[in-house]
Amino acid sequence: MIKAILFDAFGTLAEIAERRRPYAKLLSLADAKTRPTHADYAAIVMGRDWAIQETADWLGVTQTQAQEAGVFEGLVTELMSMRLFPEAAETLAQLRANGFTLGICSNLAQPYSAPLRALLPFEMDAYVWSFEVGAIKPSPIIFQAACEALQVKPDEILMIGDTYEADCLGPRMHEMQALHLARTGCSPDSIFLKSLSGLHMICAPEGGHD
Repeated sequence: MIKAILFDAFGTLAEIAERRRPYAKLLSLADAKTRPTHADYAAIVMGRDWAIQETADWLGVTQTQAQEAGVFEGLVTELMSMRLFPEAAETLAQLRANGFTLGICSNLAQPYSAPLRALLPFEMDAYVWSFEVGAIKPSPIIFQAACEALQVKPDEILMIGDTYEADCLGPRMHEMQALHLARTGCSPDSIFLKSLSGLHMICAPEGGHD
């Protein structure tokens, strides 16, 4: 029986309307001889509780270099252009009214978390940020942290997200249930969501479903 619903953040509940990719730009400024791989960089950016200047320091990029390249301005632009998908607020409200515990589990750089929370119609019951946990999806570490934060067993959680490996395969390996959100209409699964609308209809009003 599902007692809690866990959402990915960007691509699922929210989107960034004006992409500037400040962290990618920051990486491009790093010395090519010591520059980390994209995978290692992503693990650092989303796995450490750092402001963007701390990431720049770690890369050996000066504040002046980052400023001149528009890194900080780009970050501000992204944060200010964040918005919920049209159906997100209503879906969350309906699920809460149906008695579900709600949470967010996201691979996220630290600066994006507070603005995202400010967009939500109400506070979630749990926030599981990769930069706080120190691990990124699909690591079992972050899903274990989600279970502890929600205070439920893995098989009592339904994960909803748009990144198949991170939001579906990872949770299922941790014995959670998962639904792929494929707004394009293309998914490896035969049963998937094209939007969040109607999710409350899938989940029974009694507070859970098998």
